[in-house]
Formats: sequence, C-alpha cells, structure tokens
Amino acid sequence: MLPSLFISHGSPMLALEPGASGPALARLAAQLPRPKAIVIVSAHWESDELFVSANPRPRTWHDFGGFPPALYAVQYHAPGDPDLAAQVSEQLNAARLPARLDHQRPSDHGVWVPLSLMYPEADIPVVQVSLPSRHGPALQTQVGQALASLREQGILLIGSGSITHNLRDLDWNAGPERIEPWAKAFRDWMVEKLAADDGPALHDYRRQAPNAVRSHPSDEHLLPLYFARGAGGLFSVAHQGFTMGALGMDIYRFD
Repeated sequence: MLPSLFISHGSPMLALEPGASGPALARLAAQLPRPKAIVIVSAHWESDELFVSANPRPRTWHDFGGFPPALYAVQYHAPGDPDLAAQVSEQLNAARLPARLDHQRPSDHGVWVPLSLMYPEADIPVVQVSLPSRHGPALQTQVGQALASLREQGILLIGSGSITHNLRDLDWNAGPERIEPWAKAFRDWMVEKLAADDGPALHDYRRQAPNAVRSHPSDEHLLPLYFARGAGGLFSVAHQGFTMGALGMDIYRFD
C-alpha cells in the first residue's frame, strides 16, 4: 500500500533549481510502487467549499509573476482522471463532506512543480482536491481520512504546501546552510508532535507552537500537511532542509 506524503514545494524555481529537494523527491518516487494515479491537495487552490478537479487535460498554470522566462516555458502535461474525480467526490460526500466537480481547473504550481521532479514523464493521472482554508486543520484531517482507502487502490495521496511559509522574512540570497532559529524551532515542534501523533496539539498549532504566526502568517501552506496525516499512518521524515533562511523544504511520509 502506498503512503500519503506531505511535500514542501518551495519556490516555483524549484522546477529549474532543484537543490537538495529535487533529488530527495526523485529518490522517494523511485522507492515507491508506481502509482495508478495521484490525488493532491495544493496550498494554491483555496476555496470556500470542496471541489475536485475533473478536467481530463489540465493545462500547466504558471500562477506567479516575476520569474525568469525559462520557468514559464516549463510544461507538465499529466492527464486528469474524471472517473477517479467522481469517485473522490463520492467518497467525500459519503463522509458528509460535500464536494463538487470542477471540469476546468488547471494544474497550479503546487501540483506540477513537485510532480515534475518525482514523475518527470507526466504520464500518471492527477486529480486535485481544493483547500477550503478557512475551515482550518480539522477539515483537512477529515478530508484525508475520507480518502485514505484510495491508498489501498494504488493511488498516491499528496499534500503540497510548506512546513514554514513567511515570504516577507526570507533572504533570497541565503544558502542552504543558513537556518533562521525561529523557523527551525517551529519545524522541530511540528516534527515532535507528528512523531507523538499528538492530534490535539497539532490542530491547535497556532496557539501552542513556537513562532507559529511568524512561520505561517496565514495557514494555507501548512494545511495540506493535515490532509496527508489524515490519509496516512506512521509518520517519518523523508527529507529536511531550508532555503532562503526560513523556507522549510521538509518532506514527510505517513505509512
């Protein structure tokens, strides 16, 4: 059975400058059985209610600005899977989590950046589930639990966000050896609570974790972690690191 994964997808430039995370993602993909399909929650599809992408041919959406032209030339043409999208929607509705299909949704960079490093052939179908971020961690845990059985069907479940995400406090010239103490303290607290399977503390992270609001001025980039945790089991760290001083690049798996 496949695990569920939480991936810190970093800057969009990760697609061209993979650093240490790119090889870590490639190794992880090589270690796993080849998925029949991927269901992913990205921090970059915030919504008021739950949607499931049912676009059979989602385009590569360069949903950012100010980057080099080479990044906008990157294409990731993984197909969608409308049948799987319908199954995902049905499972969510059965769990009393109302969800609707979106037949137009493109693939945002929280989807195609990490997947381009894991499965560069772009030949595995991808279905995206939206992120109703205003409902916080509890809803994402429920969404993960509702879809956990997909792992038994050879489907890889991924939450794509970032273990820390304060863009205003980044040093874009910092090397990987520089780590801001406040960001590390938050990351280490999260790892400790994940290892202890301390759900109440994790759901209350904004009050309990050190530097929580500084690490996540808004929490949409952390919420996909709760989807991955809800969908999986035993926690382990697949990769750890920081870029730009405070942007966490951790990768976690839940077996």
